[in-house]
Amino acid sequence: MDYSLSILVAALALISLGLSRPARSVNAFFRGQSENAEPPGLLTLTFSQVTTWIFARSLMNAAILGFFYGVWGTLAYAAYYLSFWIGGRIIDKLRFEQGFESVQAFLQNRFGSWGTRCYNLVIGIRLISEVFANLLVIGILFGATGSNAYTLAIVAFSGITLLYSILGGLHASLRTDLFQMLLFLLVLVVLVFVAFGAPDVNLDMLLFKPFEIDQPGPILLLVALLQVWSYPMHDPVMMDRGFLADRETTRRSFFHAGWISIICITAFGSLGVLAGAQAAAGEAMNTVLARILGETPLLLFNAALVISAMSTLDSTLSSSAKLVALDMKAVPTTVQNGRLVMVVFMLLGLCCVFLGNKDLFSAVAVSGTASMYLAPVVLISLWGGRTDVPLWSYLASFVLAICGAVLYFTESSGYSAVLGDAHKYTKLLWISATLLTSGLLLFWLGCLSAGTPKLQQAEHAG
Repeated sequence: MDYSLSILVAALALISLGLSRPARSVNAFFRGQSENAEPPGLLTLTFSQVTTWIFARSLMNAAILGFFYGVWGTLAYAAYYLSFWIGGRIIDKLRFEQGFESVQAFLQNRFGSWGTRCYNLVIGIRLISEVFANLLVIGILFGATGSNAYTLAIVAFSGITLLYSILGGLHASLRTDLFQMLLFLLVLVVLVFVAFGAPDVNLDMLLFKPFEIDQPGPILLLVALLQVWSYPMHDPVMMDRGFLADRETTRRSFFHAGWISIICITAFGSLGVLAGAQAAAGEAMNTVLARILGETPLLLFNAALVISAMSTLDSTLSSSAKLVALDMKAVPTTVQNGRLVMVVFMLLGLCCVFLGNKDLFSAVAVSGTASMYLAPVVLISLWGGRTDVPLWSYLASFVLAICGAVLYFTESSGYSAVLGDAHKYTKLLWISATLLTSGLLLFWLGCLSAGTPKLQQAEHAG
């Protein structure tokens, strides 16, 4: 099967390379414009949004959560995709109503240079975690951790994706995303039909775990509903796609990406639920899937992971280049420098794979927890229009969120037991609720100390 998967990866790589045209301008490389300086259309933008968020790590997590915690685990992960609708509102308010050209420009206007420094740190960590987590899934598909097949698969896959990414930047990413999404949808439809058409499978299996509010699945659902208010703003891949097209196209792309993503992630996660319902004690998910589906459908399962990993990695690298060269202006904004930044971020991701933490969910949970300092920014400063929130409120919220993320990492990894012996998702719920409440309280106190409310009055120019 590994041999067949290798052929599939090679074919996918060749097609992606064929679709990638060399970017000759800064706008093509960083903003995704075509050779005629045209922005992406609705279908391209929507499918790019979906396929860059339904990444290999997400598919694997949705299936694993379904395997262990039933449909409630999968639905908990799917709840994170409500981020598209919240993210769409963030972009509409920030870009089209208040006239800012980036999230960094908004934070600079509200909180000065420290506003952007804190934000850039969080999304830089987010981008690196995306690279490493998706490469990690690829390695696991081809061999045991640390094996020659595992290492070779990761190195080869990173090299292939990096090659076509540096060739065309964001424009290449958008073109390949469209192709990769269409292929992913085809694979997913076939998988779902094969899985639910199997003789020993019935819909009742989706409810093999009853809904109990104190169990990990429902608890994680509550976590998602708390984190979803800040999660979109800290995802640069999503935010970047909010600045490419006109208002109506952007609005519609976020709306459609939301429901399409929720359906896709739930459908894929349901395969893990079916496996969990039929698993013997100690039996691994892939072993159960191979038993109930057969080798060919399992190959399609792995193929979906490969397709999603490739589509996510090229978009992550494009956002990394934009962050450093365009948003941070850390290097001159040239195509060559953008390519160099991509190489650096890929190398950082590889370092995390071979030297870092191997828990897939820790990567998203730590990143999502750190992002929670942005919840009061969205709710009070952006949507509430308050321009008088003092810097100390912002920085205090940021420090608390970073401490919360570190605490969750140490607790979930077994390095500490400050919060007792509760399940790690219960601990994550406690941390998330505390961070959201504390952040809102800090911003409220900051507004009180500022005296007379100062609200956004006019569109910002620039």
